[in-house]
Amino acid sequence: MKNLKTFALTMMLALFTMAAFAQNPVSFSVQQKQVSPTELEVIFTGKIAPGWHVYSTGLPADGPISATLTTEKKEGVEPVGGLKAQGKEISQFDNLFGMKLRYFENNVTFVQKYKITGKTYDVAGYLEYGACNDQNCMPPTSVEFSYKGNGPADAPAAKEDPKAKEEEKPADEVKTDTVAAPAAADSTIAAVADTAAISKGDLWKPVVKELATLNGEDGTKSRSLLYIFLMGLLGGLVALFTPCVWPIIPMTVSFFLKRAKDDKKKGIKDAITYGISIVVIYLALGLAITGIFGASALNALSTNAIFNIFFCLLLVVFALSFFGWFELTLPASWTNKVDSKASSTSGLLSIFLMAFTLALVSFSCTGPIIGFLLVDFATSGNFWGPAIGMLGFAIALALPFTLFALFPTWLKSAPKSGGWMNTIKVVLGFIELAFALKFFSVADLAYGWRLLDREVFLCLWIVIFGALGLYLIGKLKFQSDWEGGEMEKPMPVLCIMLGLCSIAFAIYMLPGLWGAPCKAVSAFAPPMYTQDFNLNTKEVRAAYLNYEEGMAAAKAQGKPVMLDFTGFGCVNCRKMEAAVWTDPSVADKLTKDYVLISLFVDDKTPLPEHIKVVESDGTERTLRTVGDKWSYLQRYKFGTNAQPFYVTVDNEGNPLGKSFVYKEDVAGYMEFLNQGLQNYRK
Repeated sequence: MKNLKTFALTMMLALFTMAAFAQNPVSFSVQQKQVSPTELEVIFTGKIAPGWHVYSTGLPADGPISATLTTEKKEGVEPVGGLKAQGKEISQFDNLFGMKLRYFENNVTFVQKYKITGKTYDVAGYLEYGACNDQNCMPPTSVEFSYKGNGPADAPAAKEDPKAKEEEKPADEVKTDTVAAPAAADSTIAAVADTAAISKGDLWKPVVKELATLNGEDGTKSRSLLYIFLMGLLGGLVALFTPCVWPIIPMTVSFFLKRAKDDKKKGIKDAITYGISIVVIYLALGLAITGIFGASALNALSTNAIFNIFFCLLLVVFALSFFGWFELTLPASWTNKVDSKASSTSGLLSIFLMAFTLALVSFSCTGPIIGFLLVDFATSGNFWGPAIGMLGFAIALALPFTLFALFPTWLKSAPKSGGWMNTIKVVLGFIELAFALKFFSVADLAYGWRLLDREVFLCLWIVIFGALGLYLIGKLKFQSDWEGGEMEKPMPVLCIMLGLCSIAFAIYMLPGLWGAPCKAVSAFAPPMYTQDFNLNTKEVRAAYLNYEEGMAAAKAQGKPVMLDFTGFGCVNCRKMEAAVWTDPSVADKLTKDYVLISLFVDDKTPLPEHIKVVESDGTERTLRTVGDKWSYLQRYKFGTNAQPFYVTVDNEGNPLGKSFVYKEDVAGYMEFLNQGLQNYRK
């Protein structure tokens, strides 16, 4: 109990921390420190939200955004060495970039030293850094500084540096690299910014509210709640037909009817109360899960490697239990105490305790199903997910007790207990084993173990669903089938048909071993880039790297536009291009039906003239590079700041549908593209 409280408190603290960083996951403060009459330090102190990291200094040019410092004005000072990083630096090899990446988590300090050479000094510039989490990246972000002060009294008067606005490139650690834009397919147009200030035309018109409406938060939530409720209902129906629940129904209903032999209405009332009590018990379980952790903390578990490993092992244990290796049971003393308490009490409390006894007795069958459902509901990101899911589960479980009490004659026509219930348990075991691999895949991708690449995952799923098919057609048996006396009986026609479907599904996945997209499993299987042997090498590149020119071309061709806000150092952008854009259906849609414009927010090509802009929070910022311009476009027009970010727009720059962020879901991406195309044609 103590451990549970500690864990709950830790998760609540994490929830508050995440809320504090929701708007800006990385924040820097800057100060100057004159360590001696002739030496000055400019210190940048950064606080990093959980799950995010800031890259260190001096990374190779083809890697993510390094922390760099640019001195724009240096009167009476000279930089000493390069930018120094202080803190716990993490060094890890990244397979996608093919290099060791160095970064900081939680906090970091960057220090730049200057030598004071004049009686007074005036120094100004900015720190630029890159930050990412497991889902997306921030564009290169700058922290400006400007300080004046006094130097040694005997120093000569400070002279204005003729190169004051040129970028400093310290020799030891910091390199400011200008990365050339990659060659685009066919009609390539280089991303060169206009010499004038940012366009104020319709193409730059903010559409934040319109995009929020199209994203339809309210509609999405209602649909997801309906899905969660239906999944809970389905789980309850499956649990109903297990050996731990089904045989109890006629005994319980008969008990209530016999107890009120002279007053049948009372017996029916008690049975209905019994069903309501079951709903209350499981609904309370869902509410407890939500109340203890909260939706945000639960949703964070969906990408947490440690918890995904735990869920994987939990589902494997549940699967082995359903296969008959062992039986999951709660301590008998719990059941006995509740049962004796129910016998010694009367009224509503007695009926409620009887319902609680059912929950305890049936745990060996319902526990694995409830555990699997709660994992799914808890990681759905919806605050009411666990409660709504358990409501659906409880209604399905309680409904037969109420219906059979209202219509006792139905009991005669209800199917008798038998080996068919064991078949349901074994089938559930196969399904839970298959989903256990999905959870392990998340942890495998997070840690970069590469133990469960796409072809390995597909091989295991082919074996699992092939074995399930063989079981359902009667060619594979378990020990529990011998004990149930079902070995000599032929499988029912329904089982054989379902078995053939399972075998067909296993055969459907076979081409995936050679790179076929296998869209039906794309949401579960690891991304395509993890596959070593892949015959599908079709690559998609943007025809335009400039917003205005790409929009003009789209208008001339009469096509909608797919805007891709990306970055050279964006890991998840490359993952989306490798795992989703390479899918033949997606590639065909992007190249034939859309004009694809990729805007690199970390493009270091300098603008002909610096542009001063005012952000939505009132702060003034200077746009110095092409990447700064595209980053500002994303914030100003669409109200977002992370990459990858995809949005479809018409020829006037108005959004055509929901936006799409990092999610290696081919089916979801196709739905996103089709929605934009349909709305454009309307």
